[in-house]
Amino acid sequence: MIDCGEGTQMRFARLGLSMKRIGHIFISHAHGDHCLGLPGLICTMSLLGRTFDLHIHGPKELEPFLQSALHLFCPNLEFHVVFHAVDTTQHQLIHEERSMEVWSLPLRHRVPCCGFLFREKPGQRHICRDIIDMYEIPVSQINNIKAGMDWTLPDGTLIPNERLTTPPSPTRSFAYCSDTAPQPGLADLVRGVDLLFHEATFGKGDEMRARQTFHSTTEEAARVALEAQVGQLCIGHYSARIENEAQMLAEAQQIFPNTILAEEGKRISI
Repeated sequence: MIDCGEGTQMRFARLGLSMKRIGHIFISHAHGDHCLGLPGLICTMSLLGRTFDLHIHGPKELEPFLQSALHLFCPNLEFHVVFHAVDTTQHQLIHEERSMEVWSLPLRHRVPCCGFLFREKPGQRHICRDIIDMYEIPVSQINNIKAGMDWTLPDGTLIPNERLTTPPSPTRSFAYCSDTAPQPGLADLVRGVDLLFHEATFGKGDEMRARQTFHSTTEEAARVALEAQVGQLCIGHYSARIENEAQMLAEAQQIFPNTILAEEGKRISI
């Protein structure tokens, strides 16, 4: 889960989503619309009988708030809330699992802030079942062949792995960038991702307001996507003063055509 603003639990319920399986929450910065939902969410997890650890990754400035809230509202949790401080000035690996890595993305905002890059690890090669059967390769060797091993026949003939397998499925990646003013070098860090979420708080013509609040405009978000050659751009985090989101979309699409609007409940396949 990424960020946890007020009303998160209600949105989970409205969308029919379960919070029981959440293992890691990534918080971009300590502004209320990105973290004030944490205490309530954690208390509800406890009421639902959660027993396994919950890991929260975010700027070190978030930890005092989190510890105070847990002490006041959730003093008898049956699980551990493990806080992992993220250096928001560095692009570095902050979490790794068997099939995925999570990297921090330094951003420019009024408080320490970072985005997150989720990158799938390459999988194993796919077995060519008919070739495996033809050479009568034992089942016990399938995993080794998936990992890249060649096979030698009893007469000494070497069967290269490229004949026994096909390449693994392409990896997928997603970058989340909110909130931020234009950040030099960001495009290099998210280059080629399948999906980029980039905040677009303001539209064209509101550049001065964007600079004052350390946010981005539609055009600035689109330029990052264009420079980084991403697969798709999703813009969101609109200012409350925005009345015409279609205009925001049109402004971004003039620069990066494959842009969509973030909408509550929207599902995007990567």
